[in-house]
Amino acid sequence: MAEASPAARRESSGLARAKTVWRCQSCGSSAPKWLGRCPGCGEYNTYVEEVESAEAVSLAAREAQRIPLAEAHGREDHREPCGIEELDRVLGGGLVGGSLVLLGGEPGIGKSTLLLQVASLVAASGGSVLYVCGEESPSQVGLRARRIGATSTGVDLMPETDIAAVESAVRSEPPALLIVDSVQTAFDPELSGAPGSVGQVRAATARLMRIAKDLGVTTVLVGHVTKEGSIAGPRVLEHMVDTVLYFEGDRDQAFRIVRAVKNRFGPVSEIGMFEMAEEGLVPVGDPSSLLLGTRAAAVPGSVAMATMEGSRPLLVEVQALVTPSYLQVPRRLATGIESARLLQVIAVLERRAGLSFSGHDVHVSIAGGVKVLEPAVDLPLAVALASALADRAVPLDVAAFGEVALTGVVRPAPHSSLRVREAARQGLTTVVASLPEGFAVPGGVRRSEVSSVTDLAALLR
Repeated sequence: MAEASPAARRESSGLARAKTVWRCQSCGSSAPKWLGRCPGCGEYNTYVEEVESAEAVSLAAREAQRIPLAEAHGREDHREPCGIEELDRVLGGGLVGGSLVLLGGEPGIGKSTLLLQVASLVAASGGSVLYVCGEESPSQVGLRARRIGATSTGVDLMPETDIAAVESAVRSEPPALLIVDSVQTAFDPELSGAPGSVGQVRAATARLMRIAKDLGVTTVLVGHVTKEGSIAGPRVLEHMVDTVLYFEGDRDQAFRIVRAVKNRFGPVSEIGMFEMAEEGLVPVGDPSSLLLGTRAAAVPGSVAMATMEGSRPLLVEVQALVTPSYLQVPRRLATGIESARLLQVIAVLERRAGLSFSGHDVHVSIAGGVKVLEPAVDLPLAVALASALADRAVPLDVAAFGEVALTGVVRPAPHSSLRVREAARQGLTTVVASLPEGFAVPGGVRRSEVSSVTDLAALLR
């Protein structure tokens, strides 16, 4: 008699074979087998094998509650300031009770340090804080807390990755602030899959969102970012939370920027600037003077730009370097500015202003690690490029802003009054821009009207 196969023996003994599925770690789409390229998001090598539990998780049904819209009132002033002015600015005034905040950034940029400072300040003001440290041991967190002086009583550490255990602790004794560092290390025991997988991250965030809304516990999640700069995990993660903050900056530089890209309780695109010091992240109250403080003398290829970050005007330094190229295809490199915008401005200067960058390598950068994505960077970029090509310096008291069209026409930028006032506050006396008609410049500031890049080229020559 032939011996039964292993699969037959498992079925006869009542052990069903575990069902596996291949799931994309970027968008969450599934497939019965491994695929090199995801048909959903187009990413390569993102499919990971996961085990699906054969047991269905039954949820207790409860009666849905209807609330008339006219009776749905909320406290608009229910905000708790963090105690850090720059972070409160980004959040729109402070943390909203029962909100879910996602803070993403590269490893080592300072996410845990900032949240430890927030936890200490909240505890010092009388609120209880539960800090779930899934990546580090309590001794490691304690060492960092003592180094930066965040040693207020009222902060409890929980070295736990089981989200069910975290939920049980929070429901038994709800804190004023819950910090989970990080959401990629949390796992739901009711689901299969390793921590950090799409299913686990989505399930853990859903349970934390339910805790925040049911108990009114303000929750902050720490998220890792991918090499492209987006938060790791399924895109639905950013849709589930109330606020998404990005921690930007170079680990080799002292400046750090916290930027709001989503905020259901306040404005977006606001930024907070910090400086990394021995005592932690120190808020920078006047970033314009700090970013322009190193400009000791006028040099070719350097010009100040008045940019807007949310509702805050900032002065940054746009730098350009044009050198002869020894390559068949000259290089065009940009740091802090979109490469496509650089190529477009070069094309407009060559076609409309008669400047030639052929046979030259072009390097542009925003000093201090700041990223400028608005169209108003076109004019200062054109000024810096023309200055570097002609090897003629722009005076230190000049600030520029404006959008350059493909026709070479310089268009006015929004919030011109805020930009000009910030330039005047920093001691810059000349504004190169296309200002709206009837615009009144502050006293002591001279306007240099530029209607097209041809005027700009004549000015520099």
